[in-house]
Parts: sequence; C-alpha cells; structure tokens
Amino acid sequence: MTNQNKLKNRKIAVLMGGLSAEREISLKTGHAVLKALLENGCDAVAVDVGRDLPGQLRAAEAELAFICLHGRYGEDGTVQGLLEMLQIPYTGSGVMSSSMAMDKVVTKQLLLYHEISTPGFVIFRAGDDQPALLDRCRHFPLVVKPAREGSTIGISIVHDRAQLEAGLAEALQHDDLVLIEDFIQGAEVTVSVLNGEPLPIIQIVPKSGFYDYESKYTPGQTEYLLPAPLEAIIYNRLQETSVAACQALSCRGVARVDFMVREREFFCLEVNTIPGMTETSLLPKAAAEAGISFNELVMQILEDAALNK
Repeated sequence: MTNQNKLKNRKIAVLMGGLSAEREISLKTGHAVLKALLENGCDAVAVDVGRDLPGQLRAAEAELAFICLHGRYGEDGTVQGLLEMLQIPYTGSGVMSSSMAMDKVVTKQLLLYHEISTPGFVIFRAGDDQPALLDRCRHFPLVVKPAREGSTIGISIVHDRAQLEAGLAEALQHDDLVLIEDFIQGAEVTVSVLNGEPLPIIQIVPKSGFYDYESKYTPGQTEYLLPAPLEAIIYNRLQETSVAACQALSCRGVARVDFMVREREFFCLEVNTIPGMTETSLLPKAAAEAGISFNELVMQILEDAALNK
C-alpha cells in the first residue's frame, strides 16, 4: 500500500478559521483543502478552530491535522505546540520554525546571520521614544508593518514624517512591535518551496502598484507573471536563496519566500510557513506551473506530515 493510500485510512482534521485577523482567508484555504482531500478519498473533516481546540480534536477523532490557519494562533507555533502535546502529526513547520518565521524581525536577523540580503530596517516597540525614531528615519520612502501579522494587514508605504507617524499608529493597532524597513523599488517576486524543492517563480504585478490586502484577495486586481521574466542567473539564485532561507528557519513541508528584485540584486522580505490555498493564492499557481495539480499538492503536503512528524 502506498503512503498516500495509507493516509486515506486516517482521520484528518482540517484546521481552519481560527482567532486571527486572517480568519476569513483561512476559511477559504481550509475549505479548498478539505474539498481536495475528500476528492482524493481521504477521511477528512473541517474544524473551525476555537479556544477549545483539544476538545474539538477529540470530538473529530483526529489522527492527523492539516493546518490551514493563517496569522496568530495558527501560523506562529502555538497550535503546533498544542498538537505536539496531543501527539497528533501536523502539516508544515514545527513550533520553533513557525514562531521564528511569524516574527519578521527575528526572520530578518536570521537572514542576515546567514548572509541573505534583506532590506535595511529599524524596529519600534509600543512605548518607545517616537520623536527619536522620527528623527532617525530621515530617508523615504519606507515600509511600515506589524512585525507579527500577515496578508499585508496594517502595512503602509510612507513618504514623509507625517505619513510615518500615521503608519506607526496603524501598525501599532495590530502589534506592539513594528518593523520599519527600506522601500525597495523593483519587481516583487515569490518562490514557493515544496518539501525542499523550489517551484517556478511568480512575479506579482498589482494594478494599484501596491500588493495590499485588496490586491492580494480580489480576483483581477493583480497580474501574475509565471514563470517570472528574469535573467536565468537571477532566477536560479532566487530559487537557491529561497531554499537556503527555509533551511535557515528550519521550515518543513511547504513555505513561500517573498523578495524584491532591483536590477541584478534581490532582497528577501519574509518567509511564510503556511501559504494560502485560495483561488488567488500563489502556491497553487506555482505548483500548477510545475505540473502539480491542486489535489496532488494537498496530498504531498499531507504526506510529509505523516512521514516526518
């Protein structure tokens, strides 16, 4: 019996929804994954994650967990830790890896340690000396974002001191740790890494000029160039660097690494340990370009969890 056939005999809980600001996107990802699992003949059930997740998992008689949670309380290592205590294998990266990747500041510090380029940055914590920060940030534009949120929630591109103040206020509504980084003018690209292998690179071209929440999740608002029209040497280096970034953070299963490319140099922005699986999501597009159907992608992610957790 193949590994995938063995998986079909185990009860799979698809964890979705959750308590973060990305709940609605998580539900879309979760339902898409659940549909694929059922079409593949798996015994799968949806679990809309609440505060009594252990009870929900017991009620579902879960033997495996397919994590479709985005943001806090799902992508940050908390659910992974709970599943390890319950001895339920799960998809994706482990506790430490998830926690590190969710924190953009920690991610950037690790990238620098491993000599992977990332935009210059400073951090601001709630209660810090804001006038001192404003005096320090004299070059614009800058990107202001919550350090531990995803889906471009709370992010701003600022061009002057007044906009920086407003951007800080917006970001602080979502997190008490804020990242202020250099704005890189160039092409935005993303590289998905599936079980240690890079998938085709996608260039993201939002019609608005800024890949914000609306551009990301509204069909037709963004053009996706696949494969990205890059020089072969840059293309190959981006794929190699994506694998290296995932290794630096000890990622497992599937992850997506985001970059800005400026002429012949590139800068790593962040690593996403639970990429979206919605109709506009980037991972399924890259997998399809590599000849991997959505249903097969789901099974490969699941198989890694069952074999290695």
